[in-house]
Amino acid sequence: MPSRGAVAMRCVHPLARKRRKPRTRRRMRPESSGMGISMNMKAGLVVLSVLLAAGLLSACSPVRLLNALTPSYTFSLFAGIPYGSGERQVLDVYLPTRVLHHWPADVRAGAPVVASLYGGSWQSAERTDHLFVGEALAPRGFVAVLPDYRTYPATTFPGFVDDAAQAVAWAREHAVAFGGDPHRLFLMGHSAGAQIAALLATDGRYLAAQAMRKSDIAGVIGLAGAYDFLPLRDTTLERIFPQEVRAASQPIRFIQGTEPPMWLATAENDTVVEPGNTTRFARALQEKGDTVVVMRYRNVGHASIVGVLGAPLRGMASVLDDLSAFVDRVAHASNAGTTGRPPASPAAAARSSVSAQ
Repeated sequence: MPSRGAVAMRCVHPLARKRRKPRTRRRMRPESSGMGISMNMKAGLVVLSVLLAAGLLSACSPVRLLNALTPSYTFSLFAGIPYGSGERQVLDVYLPTRVLHHWPADVRAGAPVVASLYGGSWQSAERTDHLFVGEALAPRGFVAVLPDYRTYPATTFPGFVDDAAQAVAWAREHAVAFGGDPHRLFLMGHSAGAQIAALLATDGRYLAAQAMRKSDIAGVIGLAGAYDFLPLRDTTLERIFPQEVRAASQPIRFIQGTEPPMWLATAENDTVVEPGNTTRFARALQEKGDTVVVMRYRNVGHASIVGVLGAPLRGMASVLDDLSAFVDRVAHASNAGTTGRPPASPAAAARSSVSAQ
């Protein structure tokens, strides 16, 4: 774990597409923040808790508030790295601070890599909205990769799954360069993102198109995922999932008993994605002999089950502790391989990752 006084570094990719210049966030260590910051934090937590209780975390302002209250000294960020040629085919990499301070001398010491896919009904959201997720994963010793992907109306199914597969392939190819272990690559997703992650782990065609196999995935983490959601009862969703390919959007249809271990969480108070999606999917996995862990959380809803990953809200539920324990357990059991080449420095890794596109 990084020391309390560690300072985060935002490392903008030198070859990333030119975008609006980001505002500089002031870095302030907790021990020097003062009473004013503490009181503002408490006030922010009260407001954020009310919004969570109302199920409004997916709205823009609550996410901004959560990110504003997220510590910035616990990770190092490489932002805006292209994984493809499309405008939305861009990702951010969050590194554990220790990776920069103690760059591993041996590839086998690489950290688990978690590729996290956000939700948004396949229609909205941005990777930058989920800084709090990257901050949650990196201090646990994971290399977190958060990609954007095309959403409706720019694409329909399976366009966003194709993008996710490409981002996952990028994460595997460049894991060593960022201090990660490509043999301990995990998929994570919330809501629509969990559907995408689960489909990558069950329907092998998407990874095969990227010269990967399902066995290249060490494990899957699903938060309030949609795995078995037909028939559709929404006209927009009917357009997102055209009739001719709609059945192929259901992860539950492709289980063969060769899936990676899965950790599936659902909120008992979820009124957006029926918790039965998780129950049915887990049962089907078990019937085929796959390894699956199901966690059901009280006092959280569809949005807040991911919101509680944020540092200000972690006391509300043990979601981060539980999913981290799953990654640690599976990663420890995996045989960490070697690529036969030493890891590069983070800056060199960022430069070489684009030249390889």
